[in-house]
Amino acid sequence: MKRVLVTPRSLTSAGHPALDHLRAAGFDVLYCTPGKLPDELELSSLLPGCVGWLAGVEPVSDKVIEAAPQLRAISRNGVGTDNLPLQIIQQRGIKVCTADGANASGVAELAIGLMFASLRHIHTANTGIKAGQWPRNQGTEIRGQTVGIIGCGAIGREVARLACALDCHVIGFDPMQPDLGLPAERFKWASIDELLEQATLISLHCPPPRDGSPLIGAAQLARMGDGTILINTARASLVDEVAIIAALDSGRLTAYATDVFKEEPPKSLTLASHPKVIATSHIGGFTTQSVNRATEIAVANLLTALRGEG
Repeated sequence: MKRVLVTPRSLTSAGHPALDHLRAAGFDVLYCTPGKLPDELELSSLLPGCVGWLAGVEPVSDKVIEAAPQLRAISRNGVGTDNLPLQIIQQRGIKVCTADGANASGVAELAIGLMFASLRHIHTANTGIKAGQWPRNQGTEIRGQTVGIIGCGAIGREVARLACALDCHVIGFDPMQPDLGLPAERFKWASIDELLEQATLISLHCPPPRDGSPLIGAAQLARMGDGTILINTARASLVDEVAIIAALDSGRLTAYATDVFKEEPPKSLTLASHPKVIATSHIGGFTTQSVNRATEIAVANLLTALRGEG
């Protein structure tokens, strides 16, 4: 029987009814260690003999692809492909599919939630009360804030829509400048430098630069006004962590709220334990609705690819 490997943490822990479509189509479904990102060794041991792979955000090396000579299709249960070695994948003729837009609502809502948490110092109040204190930090309302959104695909578009509905002024940067259908009095396009200089809250929703350099480093942070809040629900590599910590210490950033880390879970807590950092455990797309949509789309994409229809 032909095999398909399933590695997203949301699926290896609890499974999903949509995976039954793979079994009904005659595929044997394999799983990596439940609830954990598989490493190179585990992937290299599981992929031989697999023709399909329903993949998550785990880093994939050339060696992993070389260990899978029968692999014909990789279907992501999300949008990004920066964790995949696309050059060798393309050389092998392996088809790559993504579940575009499936987790947009979940990630966008988390980004907005992190904005509220940062503006109202919910993290410091929660920590203080649990330590027997009674911290009362004066917060700021979201209404009237200038929200800068870097990357206006499906997720960034939804963040922009929600921010406009909250009476924010929204600035977007995206090389493609898609039509977002937002009112001109609430939304405008700007250069990335203009966005960094004008926004009071900045939310990242873009892939990392191709050269591997951080999008937000010391130079970009220097353009921001004092007290800026930075939200990252996209990729950890978008920011220079050392520069972020320096900006938090100096007051350039009031808060850095992140759902992503270079290593998950992070072994070094230098960034995550900073008192001005709000940290969540890569839960942006981890809602019942987002998991259902992403899994159904990813399974359908994988079946189409393996049947040679796509």
